[in-house]
Amino acid sequence: MIGIEKWLLKRGVSIDDVSEIVYTLQRPYNPDLTMEECEESVRAVLDKREVQYVMYTGIALDELAERKLLPEPLQSIMETDESLYGVDETLALGITNVYGMIGLTSFGYLDKVKPGIIRQLNVKGERIHVFLDDLVAGLAAAASARIAHQDPKAIRYDLPDSP
Repeated sequence: MIGIEKWLLKRGVSIDDVSEIVYTLQRPYNPDLTMEECEESVRAVLDKREVQYVMYTGIALDELAERKLLPEPLQSIMETDESLYGVDETLALGITNVYGMIGLTSFGYLDKVKPGIIRQLNVKGERIHVFLDDLVAGLAAAASARIAHQDPKAIRYDLPDSP
């Protein structure tokens, strides 16, 4: 288990939680898809250092906000999960962009629908997950896009010869 997986578990998010979302996104397009392939894809995305850095940053900001260690007005913005803040989504887009436009569109869908663990993280309570809900959506979107890009049944188009 890599370090970022431990950080996610500490915040209540397992690889299985994210893999279930990936499976739900890709299953309609890939009926042979397995949960194991989804888990492998999530871990492959998490293995990228740039993804780890984004995750560490967002989780750290959530934790600092829980301990009331952020300067104002940032502390109040985080505590209320201000709807116009948008930095949380912007950070998560750094993960989705690893696998292109399909990751971006999947992220938008997940951010709107909030399935599974994303919905649980979005509920206001004792813990602050301003960043983590979006980071998990970005991770699931990127892992889903990775599967789509690697689908061996996808139509491949050859470039025509130059005229």
